[in-house]
Amino acid sequence: MKVAVTIPAFNEEKSIKRVVESIKKAMNSGRYNYKILVVDDGSKDKTASVAKKSGAVVYSHPKNYGLAETFRTEIEKALELGADVIVHIDADMQYRAEEIPKLLEEIKRGSDLVLGSRFKGRIEYMPFIKRIGNMAFSKAISQIAGIRISDAQTGFRAFTKKVAQLPITSNHTYTQEQIIRAVKAKFRIEEVPVYFAKRDGKSRLISSPFGYAIRAWINIIRTYRDYEPLRFFGSIGSIIFGLGFLIGLYLAYLHFTTGIVGHFALMMLDILILSIGLQIIIFGFIADMSRK
Repeated sequence: MKVAVTIPAFNEEKSIKRVVESIKKAMNSGRYNYKILVVDDGSKDKTASVAKKSGAVVYSHPKNYGLAETFRTEIEKALELGADVIVHIDADMQYRAEEIPKLLEEIKRGSDLVLGSRFKGRIEYMPFIKRIGNMAFSKAISQIAGIRISDAQTGFRAFTKKVAQLPITSNHTYTQEQIIRAVKAKFRIEEVPVYFAKRDGKSRLISSPFGYAIRAWINIIRTYRDYEPLRFFGSIGSIIFGLGFLIGLYLAYLHFTTGIVGHFALMMLDILILSIGLQIIIFGFIADMSRK
């Protein structure tokens, strides 16, 4: 079994050497056939050169493309290296490299995608707003995928070559997309508890708690829109159609109890609301039939 341990890195000059060396120590102790791949996402510091000197294979983006594109590059380059299994781990030392064998053991037992769950393991520190966002995301993915996932956003995972070949198209929910597509393809998914350390320095992903909360909920909405369009558009359309129905009942009540006629403007508004609600519901059916 040939393993590629992939690390996305953006301006991680201070930590990348320790990450690579800790991975080498963990993999050498288990006598794995492995390579370490660092995808430098347009860093402005010496991330690439430090990683290369530490013994990693390095591929550098010409500029910063973001996490989703970096994840796709990791998979592409790892497959080019002939990997049978890919282990994805972050470059900020929050996950422990010595726990990589735990994920690989699950792969050996027959799992196709193994998630390192922070919530089943121990979390040294996680901001409250991020913890709530991760839990909400995991609940949404569990509902969509139809299986219980405790940590859908974990940056520590191992997966087989077949899972790596699943298409990833989203730029916002790519980690969740891999889980959903793996479930749809009937691959076996397991979670193992892992340790999650406090990050040294300020996180680049959370500039402010309020901004993170907004992005988290936007991504949850996107997830439902992309993977459960009938539920997403059907719910919105039903609410709007229901409002129109209530207005219609009110107009009917006025007509049959007081004999009041007129209310032309309200009638036109009601027809418009009913039409919009029905169109959104129909769009949900069309989107559900057209989804990949």
